[in-house]
Amino acid sequence: MISILCWTILMSYASAGDWPQYLGPNRNSTSDQKGILRTWPEKGPEVLWTATVGRGYGGPVVKDGKVYLLDRDDKVRDILRCLDLANGKELWSFAYDAPGTVMFPGSRSVPAVDGNHVYSCGHNGDLYCIDLNTHKPVWNKNVWKDYGGDRIPFWAVTQCPLVYGDLVIVASQAPDAGVVAYDKATGNVKWKTPSLGLISYASPAIVKVDGKDHVVMVTSSTNPFQRTRPENELGNVVGMDPLTGEILWKYDKWECHISVASAVDAGENKVLIVGGYELGATMIKVEKKAEGRYGTMELFTTKEFGDQTKPPVRHKGHFYAHYGTNNRRDGMVCMSMNGQILWKTKRDPDFNKGSMILADGLILATDGAQTLYLIEPDPSGFKPLASAKVLGVGATGSENDQLASRVGGQTQNWAPMALADGKLLLRDQTQLKCLQVAQ
Repeated sequence: MISILCWTILMSYASAGDWPQYLGPNRNSTSDQKGILRTWPEKGPEVLWTATVGRGYGGPVVKDGKVYLLDRDDKVRDILRCLDLANGKELWSFAYDAPGTVMFPGSRSVPAVDGNHVYSCGHNGDLYCIDLNTHKPVWNKNVWKDYGGDRIPFWAVTQCPLVYGDLVIVASQAPDAGVVAYDKATGNVKWKTPSLGLISYASPAIVKVDGKDHVVMVTSSTNPFQRTRPENELGNVVGMDPLTGEILWKYDKWECHISVASAVDAGENKVLIVGGYELGATMIKVEKKAEGRYGTMELFTTKEFGDQTKPPVRHKGHFYAHYGTNNRRDGMVCMSMNGQILWKTKRDPDFNKGSMILADGLILATDGAQTLYLIEPDPSGFKPLASAKVLGVGATGSENDQLASRVGGQTQNWAPMALADGKLLLRDQTQLKCLQVAQ
C-alpha cells in the first residue's frame, strides 16, 4: 500500500501539460496529450521558437510553462537553464564548475522537476537540488566522488534523477555504491546499495511486480575494449525496494557491454531490457517464491531487436525501438510481446539512436539525424503519416569531436524529446526547438 501511494505521489506532481522528468510523466515515453496533428505542412510543424544551446545529448523537461535543460560548456561548467515555454526566452540559469571532456562531448542527462525544486545530475557526477524561486542550490552532492569514484567513467556520468515520494534516486555506480536514494528536501542519504556490477549509462526505472513498485537498475557486461580484469563478467538487472533499497531480485545473464537504456515495464511482472552493439534484448519475468523472496526467469533473448540509447515504446502489446548501432542498421523495429519480429525499416528510412514519444495513439520520432516523423504504430507494417527535416548537422572541432564524428556520424541528434501543452521540444547539437504538434 505504501509503495502504491508513493508512486501515486510521484505521478501526481505532473499536470496534464507537463513533462517533468526523463521520458515523461510516467517515465515511459508516453504522453496523455490529445489532438496531435495528423498532417503537416511540407516544412513540418510550425516552429514557435529556437534557442541556442551547447553541444550534447541532455534533453529538456517542462513544468508549469517553464522549460529546464542541463546545458554544458566542457571547458568550464554545467549550466542549468530555465526558459519560458511560450517564447524560449531564458528566465534564469545556475552554473557550477565542472570542467572536463570525454568522447562524444557535451551534456548528458535530463533533470527532474518536483514541487518547488529541480534536480539534475551533471557530467562529473554533481547532483544539485535547485530552488525554483531563489534559483539557488538547496543542497548538492557528488554521486561519483562521494562513493570512491576516481576518474569519471569513459563516457562520463549519465544519470537522469528519479523522484519517488520523498526521495531522489540516482545510480551512482561508484565502487562503494550502486544506487543511492537521497532525501529530496535535505540531500541526506536515506539508503544505498553496494556496487551492483560494472558501470553502465542507464538510469533507474520503476517496474510494477505484483502491483508493487520496484526500482530496477541495469549494469553492463565486460567491455572487450575497456577490460579491467581478465575474466568476463555478465551484466545484472536488479530489482530493489524503492523505500529501503533492499535488493529483492537479480537477473545476472545480461550481455551488453555499454548499457544505456533503462529497463521497461512490460506488464504482468515482465521486464524488457534492451541494448545496442548487436546484443539485442532480453525479456525476464519476476516471480514471488513461496518463502516470500523473488526470482527471475528468462522468457527469451533476441539479437533482432534492441535500442542503444533509450528504452522502446510500448503500445497495445507491441514494442517499437530504434535499432541502430555502429555496425547494424535495422532502423525502426516492431516486436511482439513474445519476441516475434514483425517488421524492420532497415535504412528506408533509417532510425539511429533517435527519440520517440507516444501520444494520442501516434508516435513522434526523430531519426537520430535531422528528420522528425509522425508514425501510426501498427504491427502489420511501418506507417509514416508525415516527416520533415527540422534538425541541423553537428560540427567538429577537437580531436575528441572528430573521433566521435567518425564513429557516430556528424549529426548525433540523440537527445530525448519532451511534449507539453501541444508543444514538442527537441534539440540538435546547437539549438533547442519548440514545435506546435497538437491543436
